Amino acid sequence: MTPATTPTYGPLSRAAHWLALALQDWRTTEGERWIYVGKTLIAAFCALWLAYRLGLDSPSTAMTTTIILALPSSGMVLEKSFYRLCGTLLGCLAALTLIGLFPQQPVLLFAGLALWVGLCTSGSALHRNAQSYVYVLAGYTACMIVLPAIEQPMQVFSLAVTRVAEVGLGIICSAVVSSVLLPRHQGTQVMRTVQARYGKFLTFCQDVLQQKLTPAQVELTHLQFAADVAALELGRSAALFEVTSKVGHVRAQNRKLHAFNATFMTALTTFYTFHRLFDRLQRDGETQVMQACAPLYAIVAEALQATPSQDSLDTMQRHLQTALTQARTDMEAAPVAHAQRIDFDTVCELLERFARDMSRFHEVYFSLVHDTPLDVSTPQAYAPKTPPALVIASGARAAISLALLALGAYFLAWPYASTAMLMAAVFCALASSSPRPIMMIRQVLTGFLIAMPLSLVCVYFVLLHGDGFPMLVLSFTPFLAVGLYLMTNPAKLGVGLGVSTFITQMAPLNVMRVDGAAFLNTGMALIIGLMLAALVFAVLLPEHTMGHKDHIGRALWREALHACTAPARRVKHRFDNRVRDLLSQLNAAAGPAPGVATRAVVRQALTLLEIGHSVIELRELIASAQPSPARDALQRCVDSIAAWLRTRGDAQLQGALAATLQAGAVVRSAQAARDTLPERDVRLQTALVDLHSIYTSLLDHMAPGAGDHHAT
Repeated sequence: MTPATTPTYGPLSRAAHWLALALQDWRTTEGERWIYVGKTLIAAFCALWLAYRLGLDSPSTAMTTTIILALPSSGMVLEKSFYRLCGTLLGCLAALTLIGLFPQQPVLLFAGLALWVGLCTSGSALHRNAQSYVYVLAGYTACMIVLPAIEQPMQVFSLAVTRVAEVGLGIICSAVVSSVLLPRHQGTQVMRTVQARYGKFLTFCQDVLQQKLTPAQVELTHLQFAADVAALELGRSAALFEVTSKVGHVRAQNRKLHAFNATFMTALTTFYTFHRLFDRLQRDGETQVMQACAPLYAIVAEALQATPSQDSLDTMQRHLQTALTQARTDMEAAPVAHAQRIDFDTVCELLERFARDMSRFHEVYFSLVHDTPLDVSTPQAYAPKTPPALVIASGARAAISLALLALGAYFLAWPYASTAMLMAAVFCALASSSPRPIMMIRQVLTGFLIAMPLSLVCVYFVLLHGDGFPMLVLSFTPFLAVGLYLMTNPAKLGVGLGVSTFITQMAPLNVMRVDGAAFLNTGMALIIGLMLAALVFAVLLPEHTMGHKDHIGRALWREALHACTAPARRVKHRFDNRVRDLLSQLNAAAGPAPGVATRAVVRQALTLLEIGHSVIELRELIASAQPSPARDALQRCVDSIAAWLRTRGDAQLQGALAATLQAGAVVRSAQAARDTLPERDVRLQTALVDLHSIYTSLLDHMAPGAGDHHAT
């Protein structure tokens, strides 16, 4: 028998193999950035060429539109394009209406324009999703049309039509290039996000169970998870705009993606409640309870060590039920204090809940990844909302600043004052939805300062020596590529956007005119406009910015109160939704290194989340229970917690603690009754667990040793 021989590769084969691996690695890392740059350049110059061919008044507007729409995936481009077109049309309609109502009446026109921009900015701040772009565009598009038409109101219709044509041309070019040339589908990115979230949650659970994370790390991870929930929702909505063979599949997965977010939030909340109780037991030194719970703890930890399957999670639930039965039998026979017995029952209940929640979460995840059928009830979509104070402040800031800037520009003799005012108004509207508006404006301003000398070299030292559109492309490409490449780095996105948009504004008109004074005046006006926008945010309501910890803290208390008083229909999902969204806003404003004050708000949020979930479950038990002393005691407990959440006073906190203690005593008395049915006994035990969770959470607001953690 001839022995097998190992094939040998020559130097050329090895070099080709190495080159192929290097190219593949480059394609998935740096190559992605240069593909983005190349596609955006193609879209920008296609829009510019078509604008020249069509004889549009401002070809640079079409080119700038492609830069603004330059996003990583085709779904994001199409989504933003759609909302940009809608906002442009709405803004044009508003401009026509304002000019028609107040022709040659500057003061009234500015007042109406300021009111419109304020309303649009408030709408943008309220929603904070892709639809918010409609409000932003509707506001500053009206400014772009109204301001040039103040002296010549008869030209307003022509300005509106031209604006729509220029923006529409840029939209078409961006949409076609992103969808046809090396498309990066958002649906694929969404599925990668789902897989990454699932893996991250498993790793988090493993690290917590193995006590690898400090309390601060656990809190910050919850903050990041809240941001992940919001990011997945944004990606899901963008994927619906893709025109591919997969779009039907993505729309079919839509309900599952809502369910994925919902089951994830439920599992995360249950796990945190369990982890927090376990930490309390360790601090209190309840070794007997810890020893009884150790086998249960080990079953859950072992099931999450490797990537679980549905079979392994079902096996975990069966083993956990067996172990729970044995542990309860042993605990009943052991001489254990009543307080410790309550702790043990609470741990058992939370472990059972987490096992069920984790099994459901995995079921939804598996169905998403493998496209298997899944029975999903109609889940409520994740809908971001902003605290009312921030919404009102954003609109008021935009309206007041626009009115003052418009009046100043109107009475100044500088012809480019309106350009500066317009730039300030645009960025006041854009930055209102940003958690760090001054930093955003500062980045764009840095980009403008970098772009001004680059534009000077591009136009006056390079472009003037060329002739025809091909030479224009060669002249602009290296300078514009600098800004686009910076845009691929999230940390320098604002700088890149500033460089790119400034350079596109310098694109020549159909009949090129070389005017150094106009170039300098336009550049100065754009830079001064950004400085004015930064000044507005520094002076007008500086504490009322998106994600500010004080406003988020107050909004969290309102949501907890809503959980106690709102109609029971879907209150649990709304509560989860709003709290996670508020944490997402806090995470965006905190930046990469949240401070001590931010972490304090996170701790408060997680405490209120725990109280809210327990109260919601008590309300469900109350709604389905027959009139009885236990039902009345639970209702008084809920009412007292609502009174404390409404006032946050010490007297109300003591009243809530007392009502919780009294409800616990009444529930235990009902449990001791011999005629209790098994189903009712389970419900009473669940109520007792929730009361215990509420009581210990309330004590977190008091000084150490202020109460007995086991009194319920």
